[in-house]
Amino acid sequence: MPLFGIDCMRSKHTEQERYLKANDREFNLKFNYVNNQIKTSKYNVFTFLPINLFEQFQRIANAYFLFLLMLQLIPQISSLSWYTTVVPLMLVLIITAVKDAIDDFHRYKSDNQVNNREVMILINGKLRREKWMHVQVGDIIKMENNHFVTADLLLLSSSEPYGLVYIETAELDGETNLKVKQALTVTSDMGENTQDLAEFDGEVKCEAPNNRLDKFRGTLTYKENKYSLDNEKIILRGCTLRNTEWCFGLVIFAGQDTKLMQNSGLSTLKRTNIDRLMNVLVLWIFGFLVMMCTVLAVGNSIWESYKGYYFQVYLPWIHDPPNSSFSGFLMFWSYVIILNTVVPISLYVSIEVIRLGSSFYIDWDTKMYYPKKNTPASARTTTLTEELGQIQYIFSDKTGTLTQNIMIFNKCTINGKMYGHVHDFSGQRTDITARTEKVDFSLNSMADPKFVFYDHSLLEAVKIGDPKVHEFFRLLSLCHTVMPEEKQKGLLVYQAQSPDEGALVTAARNFGFVFRSRTPETITVVEMGETKTYELLSILDFDNVRKRMSVIVRHPDKKLYLYCKGADTIVFERLNSSSQHLRDITTSHLDEFAGDGLRTLALAYKELNEVYFENWQKRYQEASTALENRDEQLSELYEEIEMDLKLLGATAVEDKLQDGVPQTIQTLSKAKIKIWVLTGDKQETAVNIGYACNMLHEDMRKIFIIEGNNSEEVRVELRKASATMKEQDETEDEVINIKQPKKQVILPEEHVDGEYGLVINGDTLAHALEDLEVEFLKTACLCKTVICCRVTPLQKAQVVELVKKYKKAITLAIGDGANDVSMIKAAHIGVGISGEEGAQAVLSSDFSFAQFRYLQRLLLVHGRWSYFRMCRFLRYFFYKNFAFTFVHFWYGFFCGFSAQTVYDEWFITLYNLVYTSLPVLAMSLFDQDVNDRWSMVYPELYEPGPLNLYFNKLAFVECIIHGVYSSLVLFFIPYGALFEAVRDDGKTVSDYQSFALIAQTCLLVAVTLQIALDTTYWTAINHFFIWGSLAVYFAITFTMYSNGMYLMFPTSFPFIGTARNALNQPHVWLTIFLTAALCVLPVVIIRYLKVELKPTFSNKLQYRINQTKMLPPKQTISHLRRPSARRSAYAFAHQRGFGALITSGKNMRTRTINFKPSKTNTSSSIDKQKT
Repeated sequence: MPLFGIDCMRSKHTEQERYLKANDREFNLKFNYVNNQIKTSKYNVFTFLPINLFEQFQRIANAYFLFLLMLQLIPQISSLSWYTTVVPLMLVLIITAVKDAIDDFHRYKSDNQVNNREVMILINGKLRREKWMHVQVGDIIKMENNHFVTADLLLLSSSEPYGLVYIETAELDGETNLKVKQALTVTSDMGENTQDLAEFDGEVKCEAPNNRLDKFRGTLTYKENKYSLDNEKIILRGCTLRNTEWCFGLVIFAGQDTKLMQNSGLSTLKRTNIDRLMNVLVLWIFGFLVMMCTVLAVGNSIWESYKGYYFQVYLPWIHDPPNSSFSGFLMFWSYVIILNTVVPISLYVSIEVIRLGSSFYIDWDTKMYYPKKNTPASARTTTLTEELGQIQYIFSDKTGTLTQNIMIFNKCTINGKMYGHVHDFSGQRTDITARTEKVDFSLNSMADPKFVFYDHSLLEAVKIGDPKVHEFFRLLSLCHTVMPEEKQKGLLVYQAQSPDEGALVTAARNFGFVFRSRTPETITVVEMGETKTYELLSILDFDNVRKRMSVIVRHPDKKLYLYCKGADTIVFERLNSSSQHLRDITTSHLDEFAGDGLRTLALAYKELNEVYFENWQKRYQEASTALENRDEQLSELYEEIEMDLKLLGATAVEDKLQDGVPQTIQTLSKAKIKIWVLTGDKQETAVNIGYACNMLHEDMRKIFIIEGNNSEEVRVELRKASATMKEQDETEDEVINIKQPKKQVILPEEHVDGEYGLVINGDTLAHALEDLEVEFLKTACLCKTVICCRVTPLQKAQVVELVKKYKKAITLAIGDGANDVSMIKAAHIGVGISGEEGAQAVLSSDFSFAQFRYLQRLLLVHGRWSYFRMCRFLRYFFYKNFAFTFVHFWYGFFCGFSAQTVYDEWFITLYNLVYTSLPVLAMSLFDQDVNDRWSMVYPELYEPGPLNLYFNKLAFVECIIHGVYSSLVLFFIPYGALFEAVRDDGKTVSDYQSFALIAQTCLLVAVTLQIALDTTYWTAINHFFIWGSLAVYFAITFTMYSNGMYLMFPTSFPFIGTARNALNQPHVWLTIFLTAALCVLPVVIIRYLKVELKPTFSNKLQYRINQTKMLPPKQTISHLRRPSARRSAYAFAHQRGFGALITSGKNMRTRTINFKPSKTNTSSSIDKQKT
């Protein structure tokens, strides 16, 4: 268990290579490998107190108050009791500790939930159900369908032929398409024979634990034979087993050593920008305090030397003559205690209360509640709310965050006719709404009930037997690599390598062309209720160069056909000249689809001549067995047979975005927030989403694709991009200027004319982050949009850390999967989307909600208000305490520098605790310059936050100046007014007690008027707290200064009768009024001049609202259509398709085929060759 941050389970030496034996726990325990228990919480019962106190005393103010407490324990210098500091300090420490304990307890519960999941472990030849945390390296475990993978496993055997398994890696890389892993033949033959598995004693040597998700190197030694191990034989923790009944695996890495946990990053203590600034300001204040105390101490030494002899009645000498230097030394520490109210500990109590209130507002916000999943927004931490108002960079995942992980067959064009739009009776297009009538597929018993389409004319065309429409859907039902599974009779489920492909096959299914089953040699389709079996002769599979796939099939009528689908630019180059007219029409349709942000795919076919195909087969056999230039020869043959195609039409699939994503991104961009997309998805898919979200658009001057195989190539690409944006030549001077700095620097903001985009993949990014981080960051920050694709979870965190390191900016990371955890932890603010990929991201986040669109409300409303209120609070709090404390400083010159307090001790105790605490809390919890709807309509209101305009070092200096001025007024006007003054009856009121009462009354009235000026949004609570606190002051004052209190506690309440004697004089009230007016008058004048001469955007908006009584417009989610000529090709799988696997027959199970194909002796020689 980790103790003080040290993981005691891990071996002390750095692991260079892993060596383990299957089924031999005793041998593996010698290496001290960690077990499968994970720990994301920071504390345990023993470490909570020391670690939490250590973290809390990293806050300079807490250490400062601890130092003051020690001073107050020294009677020679303390004029205040020790409990006046220890009680509030303990209160702050306890409140913060309880809050931290609750946060960490939630993490602990989450860890327990995962660690206590159950799995079958093979122990002594028998399968036992054990908890995940008891799994150890070298164990053989059994996984079942739809279960999460327990640890990083070497696949041994499975229920599928040839030891295949299908896995979904959404939690690792965000991809929802299925991937295939295959066991070694020597282990797959063991099947589920527990006896054979128990006797398996293979030895594995492999790489040490690391965070590389796509690489694995190792060897298996079994029965004196060595077998090479690579990533294709490893199943990683975080994956989900799909379409596979069971599999057995050997645990290679467990717990914290798994690649998922290696990519998760460490939980760090997050402090806000305000906290960091406060640490600096406390140091300033401490320096200022030392300076004031030094002046007063020197004054005391001088006074004792020259004047002390004459005032021994009031300040008796302990030694005669006294040591004036020692007296000054003691007075220095006495004034440190008296003047410590410059930063009272109540400041930090109030800050925690304000943050807690802001977090409750987020939890209670019904406009961030998602009713479909009954998911409210949640502030999982209460210490970062004002940071939400200062975000400059947002790092977003794509899959599940911007998109819904849902692909929808939206529109299509067949033989020059477009389908998918809805028309009214006059033939005009109408928008699709919730009331629009859906196409009824109830007559098709095998239709997918979830499929929705609105254009009834397409179904009519199918019913009347339009040959082109039938051929269109026949192509969709044949040209794919989808695997069908009939879990229950009549319940057909498709397992697709890509969600796009699944959407197209499902569309064909609902329109009457149901893909039912396949073998290596056949495809069975139910066409309009009639079962037809097509002979599959060849699959010309997809790859990133071809950007298309084709199948060659023999129809039941013995005719040969080639069906092809792919990127429209690729397919159009291979069309027959007779398709030119149809191509022009289809192109216009594709342009319209692209304008709607849809992903398009062109479909074509041709009938093949039997003699030609036999000749082509022979040449294909020769090319397949060629020892040299095999790939080039095969590519030429593919090109040859895929020429002279006839165009059928095109499909348009919507990679469905979450509601309001484009509008949210557009709104946040207006707030000058930069959004970077960091995704594990492939480049084309990521760019498509960039266009769909309006992050990329045709009006951009250029979109740079950064690609390079080494650091030098990447450097050249980055410099070219930077030179292009800056419109200058790449000179040697420029090269010198952008070399890596020897020490950390903050890169300044640079601006260029026009908008640019930058796209970079994971391999290239690795070079950029290793050797060229500053150059990469400079280039990226010149662009409006940055998209990093094919990145690992750790690379996501590295990009965030890079921006944090070199840009003085607050960052926010948002994601929904386990692959986003490290990024969420690395950013200043982590936001989790409670989506389809589990709760790992939410559990690691600071804030969570169900939809990306709620991010704009979180930032523009809650974030802006929290920052606005916190800054108002700090400015006022520092002002009122400077005004309060500096009066002591001036009084020191009139009391022999004797550390005598100006005010009554009870007033000093209650000033921050009772008299001024509630009004400032009311302002800090309820104040707003404009309401939430205006904040959403005008995102420009957010800009002061990232620029840190509301509270900074300059604002702090202004608070000091304001406080010093007020303290001068508060001391000298009452002093002058009472100097030799008398009452109406001739009695004096120029005594110390009367002066103390009038000075403190002037102070309280002045700070009350100041907070009334600072409050812009008045509620009943504000009125009650502000004027009520003033009333409470007078009530307490008259009570404490009464005869009764003096008689009961004569030493505690010495100001007997002072209130009634002083406050019944008119000139005293005139003094109070004059003092308070002079304190607030400069503020009123300065604010008036600022609004008139240099108004902010908020000032202008408030003026317009007040003058015109405008109401904010209601917000609606409208569809943003982007004009674009860019067309997006169909996103096939991220790696080479399943074509070779299908034709080899390795992934076929005879028992799952629910039909009997006709016997045939015909078998393609191509398939034999592939087998």
